[in-house]
Amino acid sequence: MSERAPLPEVPARLAAGPVLVFAPHADDDVIGCGGCAALHVEQGDPVRVVVVYDGLAGDPDRRHEPEAYRARRQREAVAGGAHLGLADYAFWDYPEGHEPDRETFSAAAVRVAALVRETRPRSVYAPWVGEHHLDHHVLARVVRAGLALAGFDGEAWGYEVWTPLVATRVVDVSRVLARKQAALAEHRSQLEATEHPLRILGINAHRSIYLPAGATAGEALRPLGAPGARDAAWVGLAGGGA
Repeated sequence: MSERAPLPEVPARLAAGPVLVFAPHADDDVIGCGGCAALHVEQGDPVRVVVVYDGLAGDPDRRHEPEAYRARRQREAVAGGAHLGLADYAFWDYPEGHEPDRETFSAAAVRVAALVRETRPRSVYAPWVGEHHLDHHVLARVVRAGLALAGFDGEAWGYEVWTPLVATRVVDVSRVLARKQAALAEHRSQLEATEHPLRILGINAHRSIYLPAGATAGEALRPLGAPGARDAAWVGLAGGGA
């Protein structure tokens, strides 16, 4: 029975207070927790979105000049967020597609910790650590380490983008689904070669199986968790192993 998945909780309301959303790339915030972010805004919670990577890998054929493409993706992020009531975006522009060395990882975790201390969020959202996409996986690890450095004691949730997670929480986002669709549609640079909305809204529809009758969409979450031994050691946390 230990291998049996839990029945996820369905919260009647999200935790009130400031929110930090860490997105690997522009559009991942919308994909993974855009509905949750919109619900936070509706209940009066300030939400800041940090887009961590530069997004240049979204143009694999290099059809566009890099700086212009980077700026385009940032404009799309802000335009998409507007549909969800989001207006506070930061872009950290880390290069994509690599496993960071110890120094880079530690510096990024310290940067996360500094932001957490500055903004004092009640809730944090980031990709769940099981994401196969390297950037997503690395960001989950960095955020976990940064939260530990900051002594964060709020709610830290991992969301799914490309790799489905085993949910411990499913949030009903049915009433903001149209706004999530509109937000996704703003990311035209990514829609040129993909069917993101169909795929993303498909998994949101599946998640509604856990929700009350009449619900049409859910976003799945699980606790972000604590840093692994190596990551803890890299940022100098007590108890970290090699």
